[in-house]
Amino acid sequence: MSRKLAAAPLGYLIVLVLACVLAPVLAPYSPNATDLDNVLSGPTVQHPLGTDGLGRDVLTRLMYGGQVSLVNAAIVVLTVLLAGVTSGIAAGFLDGWLDKAFNWVVDMMLAIPVIVTLLVVLAVFGGNQTVAMISLGILISPGLARVTRGTTFAVRQELYIAAARVSGLPNRHIVVRHVLPRVAGPVIVQLSVLAGGALLIDAGLSYLGFGAQPPDPTWGTMIAEASAVIDRQPWLLIPPGVVLGLAILAFGMLGDYVRDVTAERTERVPARPPRRPRRRISTAAPTTALLSIQDVSIALAGTTVAENLCLEIDTGQTVGLVGESGCGKTITGRAILDLLPAGGTVTRGSMVFNGTDLTTTDLRAVRGSEIAMISQDPVAALDPVFTVAQQVGELVRRHHGGSRREVRARVLDLLRDVDLDEKVAARYPHQLSGGMAQRVGIAMALAGEPRLLIADEPTTALDVTVQAEVLRLLRRLQADRGMAILLITHDWAIVAEMCQRAYVMYAGHIVESAPVRDLVDRPLHPYTAGLLGARPTRDRRGRRLAAIPGVVPRPSAWPSGCHFAERCALATPECADPVPVFEPEPAHQTRCVNHVLLSEGGGHERTSAECA
Repeated sequence: MSRKLAAAPLGYLIVLVLACVLAPVLAPYSPNATDLDNVLSGPTVQHPLGTDGLGRDVLTRLMYGGQVSLVNAAIVVLTVLLAGVTSGIAAGFLDGWLDKAFNWVVDMMLAIPVIVTLLVVLAVFGGNQTVAMISLGILISPGLARVTRGTTFAVRQELYIAAARVSGLPNRHIVVRHVLPRVAGPVIVQLSVLAGGALLIDAGLSYLGFGAQPPDPTWGTMIAEASAVIDRQPWLLIPPGVVLGLAILAFGMLGDYVRDVTAERTERVPARPPRRPRRRISTAAPTTALLSIQDVSIALAGTTVAENLCLEIDTGQTVGLVGESGCGKTITGRAILDLLPAGGTVTRGSMVFNGTDLTTTDLRAVRGSEIAMISQDPVAALDPVFTVAQQVGELVRRHHGGSRREVRARVLDLLRDVDLDEKVAARYPHQLSGGMAQRVGIAMALAGEPRLLIADEPTTALDVTVQAEVLRLLRRLQADRGMAILLITHDWAIVAEMCQRAYVMYAGHIVESAPVRDLVDRPLHPYTAGLLGARPTRDRRGRRLAAIPGVVPRPSAWPSGCHFAERCALATPECADPVPVFEPEPAHQTRCVNHVLLSEGGGHERTSAECA
């Protein structure tokens, strides 16, 4: 509505619809009333748009004829909306066999000739216009269905959709509240074009004599009658032709304006990755830890990206997961909540949370209420079309219910808990700073009162001052609520400040784990020692910064033995063989055959199944 040029097509369509709806009140004559003294006349005072070959008023017949033409177009649009949008969203969001069946049906329907099929329908049903328009809507719906499917696939990959799933929202709620607003723009654009096309096809059928039969007027029959007397009165073609042409043009222009506004509010998102396989079924061993990951391997599109993972978190404990980018830290955190990218799956092992194996459980009952997650990109995890209060309130309502007033009060309490002013509740994501957006993300994670919070590099996108504030906030919330935290990071300073125990990850392996103090003071894996030695605070002026040579290998290029061997100064021929897990000191495990070179104490070998 802020675009002045959009007022012209919108105003024309409103005037046209009102004129047709109010024809019995506004029309100067009956649509079939004749004036034999003024046959084929041009515009006059009595007949502003002239008369036809039987002396009937053209303006009146345009108004009454529009009722039939616009209703037929509305039937087509409504049919396309129901058939195309519903099937497109279902196929795009649910994927799997439904998507395959959708593509097969759409490909088949696109091969059907529309006009020929319509003529057959009219012949079978005796010229029934309603049936013909419904058939037309079904025949042209595959085009809109395919557009809707593609847009839904793209929106489905947005981080805020994953955040909604993490928070425990059901699929129907995610589709209605978060997918439809993003799909609405392209759908409206397509519907505006289809509405104009439906008017044109309706007029064409009436012109050919398959529409409403005389003396009932339609715009198509008026054009047909005018063409029969064009040699005597060419003016008769102008009123119905101009009205029909301007209506089609107005629908197209309105769709363009909607497209432009939609493009300004949203950005193009990545294309759909391959379909994700189902999680495998496993048998979990008994455990007393809040979260126990035992011998877990993870694959993406058939390639193993993490293997033989063992990790435990106790109630109220903060555990760090440390390593370079590309080592598999984020994949491990997302696997806990079954939020792996499409094509990803847990291929072996168990993840037991509070006595329940997450690999065999429907995680919709766990996400948000038992395990929550905050991401490293806080703004991307927020839906751009809703305010902070609406997004936090959505999760409060999902997990706790309550009246609107109770939900509002709970939202404000959560914002105060994360040190945000009540005014922030009315803001949209683009009006928030990075630190404020991260605090909102934490408030959303706390809405379900989880027992475990997975923090995936929560301070990476923030400046140093805001980082310290967020870390203090997490420590305070943990002390107040007694929740456990899995902190995924590459910053040793954060690990030392926040964590009681840390796991070091390299190229899909957990290579060392120990209490943080032991890990920092006595690293027993060359990779851990290299990371600690590469900290700028440990270097002196005038000396080159220490660094680990080489880069993390791609999963497809992992060696069969120690994954760190190619970058390790202590590598020996033994490192070419699979390396078991050792425990040289109590609660201190390492995956290095040469750990004795880093420590004067010995150790005993443990199998991967015993590593926790």
